[in-house]
Amino acid sequence: MGKYILNRLLWMIVIILGTSFIIFTILFFTPGDPAVIIAGGSANAADIENLRHIMGLDKSYLQQMGSFFYNTFIRFDLGTSWIYNKPVLQELLVRLPRTIIIGLPAMLLNLALGLPMGIFAATHEGKWQDSLTMGIAMIFISCPDFWVALLMILLFSAKLGWLPSYGIGGPEYYIMPIICSALGGIAVNARQTRASILGVFREDFITTARAKGQKERKVVFKHMLPNALMPIITSIGTGFARIVAGSAVIESVFSIPGVGLYLLTAINGRDYPVVRACVLFFAIFTAVSMLLVDMVYAFVDPRIKAQYSNAGKRRKI
Repeated sequence: MGKYILNRLLWMIVIILGTSFIIFTILFFTPGDPAVIIAGGSANAADIENLRHIMGLDKSYLQQMGSFFYNTFIRFDLGTSWIYNKPVLQELLVRLPRTIIIGLPAMLLNLALGLPMGIFAATHEGKWQDSLTMGIAMIFISCPDFWVALLMILLFSAKLGWLPSYGIGGPEYYIMPIICSALGGIAVNARQTRASILGVFREDFITTARAKGQKERKVVFKHMLPNALMPIITSIGTGFARIVAGSAVIESVFSIPGVGLYLLTAINGRDYPVVRACVLFFAIFTAVSMLLVDMVYAFVDPRIKAQYSNAGKRRKI
């Protein structure tokens, strides 16, 4: 078990380092000079060159990359924003709770609605209940987040006046962003749960359970669902990572100053330290989410434990 987790941790480190290298390289070779954009149209050549020196843009690719990796992974310093002139880590810690406030309830909503929808559709395979449930899921997954967000603003804010349309404040400010973030995940979880349940629906042990006279509800939740959990767990883990990493659109529409909006503003302003830090944060968050999924695999699926236990025994022999 420990070897399994250690193996996943090593892969997580490789992924984080690889992501850091890729985003740094992409930004370095992106056309345009950030110093010119940040300095403004009234700056002269001397001011721009001085700003490039302050920002470290006058150094070579290897020098800049070495400085970035050293400061990030040795000193744990994500740098200072070129636009806001504030430490990036400090700003991320302020904005992160707002992103989590949207992402975590959206994930819980995904589970609360997506799993029952998938189970209901699978247990009514081929019937109108199945078609209706999957039709609703198809609508949810087909509607873009920003489009649903704009429609909700028009209806619940402009027309009915029930909810605020933008900004942060009390719980009412997060209702529409959470719903918009959750719709796609509900559909994905419903479809994945249905497919997983149908994969074990006609297995021999299910037939045996029914032949023993067990109630259908017990057959579903005691026999079907535990044996269909692996793909569902994967869907849940990737869904949570996708909600947080894809928060830029929702936060932009509702003007919520979270990590996603911070990244979007930095991209538009060529604020490279912020872009690198946000992408690195999303990479770490996604890697940790998938690590947790792998750890759940190890506890849920005895075959994984057996695989690593047998590998250890073979080495001793």
